[in-house]
Amino acid sequence: MVDNEPIVLGWREWLALPQFGIAAIKAKIDSGARTSSLHVESLDEFEQDGCPWLRFAVLTGRRDSPPVHCVAPAADRRAVSDSGGHVTMRWFIRTEFELAGQRWESEMNLTSRLHMLFPLLLGRDALRGRFLVDSASGYRCGRPAARRRRKGPK
Repeated sequence: MVDNEPIVLGWREWLALPQFGIAAIKAKIDSGARTSSLHVESLDEFEQDGCPWLRFAVLTGRRDSPPVHCVAPAADRRAVSDSGGHVTMRWFIRTEFELAGQRWESEMNLTSRLHMLFPLLLGRDALRGRFLVDSASGYRCGRPAARRRRKGPK
């Protein structure tokens, strides 16, 4: 690969949210969505040093795993239109993403994605200048070692 050449992702990938200790979470890679969205089970606002902060719980998708409890400063609150044209007010945070050996910071909104297949949607603002998307393939970057299925004894 040539330096500065974008990495090609599939339409779905595993990525990490290191700031919250989340080593692997399934993400839908969606160049049609401007911003990234994370499913949160609960969301509480509180004030710290005169600034808004958010406390929220994330389910990583593992059936036996308890929610990951997270805290982050709020970056913004603004209206977001979903794919059906419905507008809701959402909180945004800035956080680190890790995918395909790359680590970078971008914003992400916190919402309920309860009825979606993927707890995380990675939008084009987070992809821009780093990645290209091959919509015909999935998991091009592989599964994190901790998430690989274990084979039985040999």
